[in-house]
Amino acid sequence: MTDAELRTMISKTLTCRIDKRENCGEKMDQFLERCFYHSGQYDSQENFAELDRKLKEHEAGRVSNRLFYLSIPPNIFIEAVKCASLSASSGNGWTRVIVEKPFGRDSESSAALTKALKQYLQEDQIFRIDHYLGKELVENLSVLRFSNLIFEPLWSRQYIRNVQLIFSEDFGTEGRGGYFDNYGIIRDIIQNHLLQILALFAMETPVSLDAEDIRNEKVKVLRSMRPLSLEDVVIGQYKSHTKGGITYPGYIDDKTVPKDSLTPTFAAAALFIDNARWDGVPFLMKAGKALHNKIAEIRVQFRHVPGNLYNRNFGTDLDQATNELVIRVQPDEAIYLKINNKVPGLGMRLDRSNLNLHYAARYSKEIPDAYERLLLDAIEGERRLFIRSDELDAAWSLFTPVLKELEEKKIIPEYYPYGSRGPVGAHYLAARYNVRWGDLGSEQ
Repeated sequence: MTDAELRTMISKTLTCRIDKRENCGEKMDQFLERCFYHSGQYDSQENFAELDRKLKEHEAGRVSNRLFYLSIPPNIFIEAVKCASLSASSGNGWTRVIVEKPFGRDSESSAALTKALKQYLQEDQIFRIDHYLGKELVENLSVLRFSNLIFEPLWSRQYIRNVQLIFSEDFGTEGRGGYFDNYGIIRDIIQNHLLQILALFAMETPVSLDAEDIRNEKVKVLRSMRPLSLEDVVIGQYKSHTKGGITYPGYIDDKTVPKDSLTPTFAAAALFIDNARWDGVPFLMKAGKALHNKIAEIRVQFRHVPGNLYNRNFGTDLDQATNELVIRVQPDEAIYLKINNKVPGLGMRLDRSNLNLHYAARYSKEIPDAYERLLLDAIEGERRLFIRSDELDAAWSLFTPVLKELEEKKIIPEYYPYGSRGPVGAHYLAARYNVRWGDLGSEQ
């Protein structure tokens, strides 16, 4: 495509929504004038050398920084990095590479990828992007915890009964089945997005907000985790379902998916962190496609009040009276705390109320997209929200044995209808640890 065609394509979605000052049109034109299209083979050093010549023309002798974003299939990462590094590195500024997941599909392939990348790049040039870490409420986790006295003292096994990390989508793989079938939901969502959020949630107070200090604490959490066993994992796959006269296709109805595929589109797991702060607290994760809603949230369920004076007002279901902190990452960002409260009137009736921070109501500013934040961080060399290689190793070593076992034993997933609440097995898994999923209550 020509430069003009590329600019037309970009201008369709380009806005000044974050910086709403005047002269938006002028700024957009200035930006578009700096956009160029250059075509070449991923594995051709000559093509990259041509790119280098073209870049030098535009850089015109100024200090030049170069950021390569590898939004390409994983099997050609190394070739592209090799050519970029050898033929198109910046001569007088920095050269950085953003790598998208999947970072391998198990410990071995991930280690091989890291080793190959490090033949051509230093660790501080590699930015492994996980867009969930750029989401506003995940960013806010540390602020909520470390800058509010009311939360940090409660952040341990003494007061927290369980933590739930929930991710659900209300659509299937629709056309992406070919890619997805090779990875499955555990590799696609749980091993990276949810595990990263768990590490941020559970880490000890870092020495400072410096990237290395935060990543050191996250690695400690991952290394303290108990190896995951098969009985603590439930997998499912959605099947077709007719609702209101509309038939929704099953996973294997997707043309790009093999008919006998056992790839899970839903998984739930119970994880434990064997350290002094979290000993015995179940961290329950579940992620799935083609479920009844689209949501990503962290739910912290606190213990029951010992010797609660009001027990008889709650009846037999003490879970109804439990305080719960909910951090809704998407959609409709919010943080709310469930508390017990007296219903106004002459009797003594209690109900649960929410202390609610609803972002849209509280903040008129639009929330930046996760990628906007992360790209800016990569340009500024801020590594806090990117994944270090030892963090990646620790994450894979937790999940690789169970993934291998699922594949070798050809474990059949539990089938659930498109648009349902997922497999029943997830409830049994939670019940074994005396937990009730918070997102399935009568009121959320």
